Amino acid sequence: MTQQTAESGKVALVTGASRGIGYGVAEALVARGDRVCITGRGEEALKEAVERLGSDRVVGVAGKAHDEAHQAAAVEAAMEAFGRVDFLVNNAGTNPVFGPMAELDLNVARKVYETNVISALGFAQQTWKAWQKENGGAIVNIASIAGVSASPFIGAYGMSKAAMVNLTLQLAHEFAPGVRVNAIAPAVVKTRFAQALYEGREAEAASVYPLGRLGVPEDIGGAAAFLTSPQSDWITGQTLVVDGGIFLNAGVH
Repeated sequence: MTQQTAESGKVALVTGASRGIGYGVAEALVARGDRVCITGRGEEALKEAVERLGSDRVVGVAGKAHDEAHQAAAVEAAMEAFGRVDFLVNNAGTNPVFGPMAELDLNVARKVYETNVISALGFAQQTWKAWQKENGGAIVNIASIAGVSASPFIGAYGMSKAAMVNLTLQLAHEFAPGVRVNAIAPAVVKTRFAQALYEGREAEAASVYPLGRLGVPEDIGGAAAFLTSPQSDWITGQTLVVDGGIFLNAGVH
C-alpha cells in the first residue's frame, strides 16, 4: 500500500490506472494526500490496484474509456465518493497495430482515435460540467514523444498522440482561466503496454538514452503531480517532454 500523508483536500480522476503509467500517476497523487478515482477495463485488476493504493482514499470504476456511459459513471462515482473532481489525468490509451502506415487498417485507426483522443475529450467535458467549470482545477493529458516526432511502425498511435497535444491546446485556451490544461509526452516507459519495444533487449534500448535508462511509471507520476500542483499555477497549454534525453540525439553529430 502507498504510504500516505495528510489529506490535501483535492480529488483526481485518473483513467487507465489499474497498472502502468496511470497507476504511477495515481500513486503519486495519493502519496501527496489526494483522493483518487481510477478507471480501467478489468474489474479484478482495478480492484487490486485500489487495494494497493488504499481503499480509504481510492475508488475504482471499470469500463471502456471510449464508452460515454462509462465516462459519466466515473465522474459521477468520484463526485459521490469525494464531492469534487479537481484534477483529470487522461491516461487511457491503446496501440493495437504495429506496421507501416501504407498498410494500416482504417478501422483500426478509427479505434485508436476513439480510445486515445475522443475519450480524453469526453472525460474533459464530463469533469468540466461536474466540477471544474465553477470551481477550477487542472487537466493532464498523457501524450507521447510519438506525437511530436515521426514514429515508425506505430504511426496510428503517433497520429492520435499528436491530436492529443492539439486537444491540450484547444482545451487550455477554452477552459482558462479557471482550469489549466497541459500534456506529458513520455518516451519509452517500462510498462506492459510498451513491453514490445524493449522486451529481451532492454539494455540495448536504454543505451541510446543520454540518461542511460528507460522510463518508469514513477517518472510520469512525478511530472503529473507537478502539473496538478500550485507550483505549476502559471503553466497551461504546454506539452512537457519526459524522455530521458532521447530527443538530444536528434541534433547534429
